[in-house]
Amino acid sequence: MPGTYDWEFPLPRTHTGMLQGNGRLGLMIWGEGSVLCLTLGRADLWDHRGGLPWTEKQSYANIRACLESGDEPRLRELFEGTARPEGEPSRPSIIPVGRLELDFGPGVELTTGTLDTADGTVTVSLRKGRRQYTVRLLLDMQADLACVELPPGLTMPKVSRLPAWNWVGAQLAAISFQPPKRFTTSDAAGWYQMLPVDPGVCVGYAWQGRSLVVGVARGRDQPLAQTAVAVLLRTHAADGIDKLGRRIGRWWKAYWKDAAQLDLPDVQLAFLYDYGMYKFAGLTQPEGIAATLQGPWIEEYQMPPWSSDYHFNINVQMCYWPAFHGNRLEHLRPLFDMIHTWTPVLRHNAHAFIGIDDGLMLPHAVDDHCTCMGGFWTGSVDHGCTAWVAQMMYRYYRYTADRRFLEEVAWPFMQGAMRVYEEMLEEEGDGYVLPISVSPEYRGAGMDAWGRNASFQLACIHRLCEDLQEAAATLRQAPRPIWAKITQQLPKACLTGAAGAQEIALWEGTPLEESHRHHSHLAGIAPFDLFDLADSDTAGLVERSLRRWLAEGPGLWSGWCVPWASMIHTRVGNADAAVLWLEIWRRVFTNKGHGTLHNIDFPGVSLMGGRSMGQLDKSHEIMQMDAGMSCVAALHELLVHERRGVTYLFSGAPQQWQEVGFRQVRTGGAFLLSARRTRGQIRQVRIQSLAGGVLQLANPWPGAAARLCRADGSDKRVTGRVLRLRVPKGEVVMLKPDRQVAS
Repeated sequence: MPGTYDWEFPLPRTHTGMLQGNGRLGLMIWGEGSVLCLTLGRADLWDHRGGLPWTEKQSYANIRACLESGDEPRLRELFEGTARPEGEPSRPSIIPVGRLELDFGPGVELTTGTLDTADGTVTVSLRKGRRQYTVRLLLDMQADLACVELPPGLTMPKVSRLPAWNWVGAQLAAISFQPPKRFTTSDAAGWYQMLPVDPGVCVGYAWQGRSLVVGVARGRDQPLAQTAVAVLLRTHAADGIDKLGRRIGRWWKAYWKDAAQLDLPDVQLAFLYDYGMYKFAGLTQPEGIAATLQGPWIEEYQMPPWSSDYHFNINVQMCYWPAFHGNRLEHLRPLFDMIHTWTPVLRHNAHAFIGIDDGLMLPHAVDDHCTCMGGFWTGSVDHGCTAWVAQMMYRYYRYTADRRFLEEVAWPFMQGAMRVYEEMLEEEGDGYVLPISVSPEYRGAGMDAWGRNASFQLACIHRLCEDLQEAAATLRQAPRPIWAKITQQLPKACLTGAAGAQEIALWEGTPLEESHRHHSHLAGIAPFDLFDLADSDTAGLVERSLRRWLAEGPGLWSGWCVPWASMIHTRVGNADAAVLWLEIWRRVFTNKGHGTLHNIDFPGVSLMGGRSMGQLDKSHEIMQMDAGMSCVAALHELLVHERRGVTYLFSGAPQQWQEVGFRQVRTGGAFLLSARRTRGQIRQVRIQSLAGGVLQLANPWPGAAARLCRADGSDKRVTGRVLRLRVPKGEVVMLKPDRQVAS
């Protein structure tokens, strides 16, 4: 359940702040002493200049020729960008906005901050002598407007406007930005930051009674943007703080009404879940912008790492994982809608890369126009980026039963993705091989960063083939014969080692040689779910692969890969390890303010970030949203996850958890599940069918029978290791242990 959580000041850095977001505008609330800082970010503030167009020069044939001949200079030349005029950036980037500082004067000290996740309200407590004051902060979920409400008796603070130019001005000037223009009128004050090509951004603020109202708007020029801000401020003045609060409250009430709820016995994990689902709303609001690496929470003191772009080799996917079991599927639509608009670009990419007109190919890192960010050759060959999006789209269909989406969006995208793989694969003997393949980020962009039959790519292909054949049956379409042929003749993973001692390799001849942040060779376990773990031979293969993975350890892990490790442990039944890795992630990869970090917060567990032992400088933290969101998804999976079409309950919940439960967790087939485990016993499972169909559920009472009880009082005895439960659309049924057995 949503709750209230406290932060202790000082919160000395931007990314230690409490977060508010509406999918486009983000606030980071931090500070120390008498100064409260409000860092403002925009998820859509792109400088679209730069990037690398995908041309026939970067074709599969050319890349392959360079790799197979060892011609590194030629390979580098293929991915060199065109010469750019002076003052042009090399790649697109999100641009930081800036911050407001509210100085409450001598003798005032910030003490605590409180977030109420139920309605998104933040309150900050201040002390002056013996008196305590509470400042309330609200962010509109449907307009780019924030409000700071002061209590009676508290001295009005001095407001300082600090555009990001104060920190990154030299970098911006070098790429043809002009300094921001500050303005002060009778109605408002603020600044306008021009962008060289794209619409600029305007921040305006005004006192309305004892409320500081802040609006942020885009515009081609300062008058247009400033007028848009003025409209926001006037609208708030007409509505008032009470109406704003009620509107925000209604939005959050509707959000939490549908969202899955977890009852976790560990207070810290419960906080990670509730705060994570709260941040998920601010990151992926259905009326907002498709989530980037940082979403709307862009720091003011540096250019955002990796341009806060779209990384499709895992990061975007992680940002959206909570939508599925979390029962917030509509939050995926801005992402899918954006990708759908890219179809002409994706077709061009496939034609340039492999020479076909019916393929779709998505680079691993792009801006919101699908412009390639740079010359990372392995990211161009990594067609798993496209296949992974296809997997997300089909999973969306499976969780919603939205046939129209399947027919109009997912099915064409899946086919286009598969066509590229079909052209990359080659027949050899009795099977298929993928002669040139990569495992995301393994060995970077070195000349040895590739091999035959990379396990990650094989997993992507098999997941896509399975989904395509299932989708074809649903749509009554004739599947392409090659899909079944690939399923039968392409290995699901690349293996290394002697017979009986084999394990999953990165690619042919390359076992996992070192700690690595991207568990890509294990993607067939999670998230692509290819292996039947009930099969003894498969279980042995997985066990040996995980042993090597554990032996190499987390020494080079980044923040976002740790919850992924938890998911892998859940899938194989290592509940204690699954929980432990989430506890380690919270301790090592979040900061004092619960900001989710790419690099370690302190040394001693991983070397990611390169901080020396004892080094305390944290002034340039790299915050990304993927880790926090994948943590939410990993918590879902502790209690509910799917494996080979079967839903499992409590597989990742340690036995020592005496009380644990969940409500309205979504699973494949558009079912909502609720259950509770008390002292190791599941009393009943509530099943709500949103679309009608059959739920395959691993028997919660292994070896015993169960009864499916309907609302009309009828029931049916069901047995087996996996229960096949047909539930009509709109019905709610209860699954209980069979009375005869229970007695």
